[in-house]
Amino acid sequence: MTGNVHDVGGPPARSLKPETEPTPQGSEDAVRRRPAEGSPLQVSLTRRAMLFSGSCHPQLATAIAAALGTDLGRVEVSRFASGEIYVRFLESVRGCDAYVIQAHGAPVNEMIMEQLIMIDALKRASASRINAVIPYFAYARQDQKALAREPISARLVADLLSAAGCDRVMAVDLHTGQIQGFFNVPLDHLTALPVLAEHVRAKGWSNLVVVAPDPGRGKMAQKYAAHLECGIAFMQKARRPDMRNVSEPLGLIGDVRDRRCVVVDDMIDTGGTIANVAAALQRAGAADIVAVATHALFSPPARKRLDESAISEVIVTDTLPLDPAGRPARLTVVSVAPMIAASIRAVFADQSVSEIFHDENLESLPRASPRRV
Repeated sequence: MTGNVHDVGGPPARSLKPETEPTPQGSEDAVRRRPAEGSPLQVSLTRRAMLFSGSCHPQLATAIAAALGTDLGRVEVSRFASGEIYVRFLESVRGCDAYVIQAHGAPVNEMIMEQLIMIDALKRASASRINAVIPYFAYARQDQKALAREPISARLVADLLSAAGCDRVMAVDLHTGQIQGFFNVPLDHLTALPVLAEHVRAKGWSNLVVVAPDPGRGKMAQKYAAHLECGIAFMQKARRPDMRNVSEPLGLIGDVRDRRCVVVDDMIDTGGTIANVAAALQRAGAADIVAVATHALFSPPARKRLDESAISEVIVTDTLPLDPAGRPARLTVVSVAPMIAASIRAVFADQSVSEIFHDENLESLPRASPRRV
């Protein structure tokens, strides 16, 4: 075994317990259910949660644990000389509710495999419930067949998680809602939309219009517009089926002249879509352009495209680690750690996750319909 050894975690994890009221000791139920003194089968019914981080984004996992008032569990993640992944948990996980926090960042395939091996190790170590917490779910854009003889890779990743022994998946802002149907285990779809919208609202900007960069972001744009109480515009684009990461804007629906445009998307990869939309909005007379997205992949040449574009600010979350060499100059990062922590607490306590987001993590449109400009 060589190099790249990660002992991800700190001291033994503190228990995260759901808030329940103890049964009064003098009650009839307590007397009836109390096991005989000295019974060898007398056990505590207290559940415990343990959080573990893969090697992709330990900073986010640490922030999530801190928001929950607990510590990350200790796990060794290393590589053999051949490149194979080795995982060993350094404390007992028997009977616990385990949460494996791993974003599918670069190198994508290694991070997915690392999470699968961690899940398998937990299953074989008798963890009670295994939850995969995935801030960024890879292969989400391969959710359908656009050409003959193509795979549906998002379904494959979902099947791999189930086959490894995962009992539940928690993912942030999937590329399309239909991916939820690919899983054979419960999936909690979390969204950073309220966090990002509140960040934009706090700036106090006026004369706003939310712009959907393509028809697929239409519902997302309407939800942002409802939060910001502003109008909405739509951009039509076309992708080259024979080339990856290539798109062209075809037309704009809505008036953006002399308005501050907030372009919203679920991710920024190479920055081509956002940069092209910004150029089209600038030609249409927009006064200012801000880009807002959940996942900051920033694959080359994203930094160059964004820095040279008409975009005055790029606002993203920390679902993925950011390489300093790939950061655009005008970048703001908003943390989703408190939101993910609240969702983990709700799952552990068997409470509603949708109530945390006021149902905005669902595919339904906002109750208050935004106006089109």
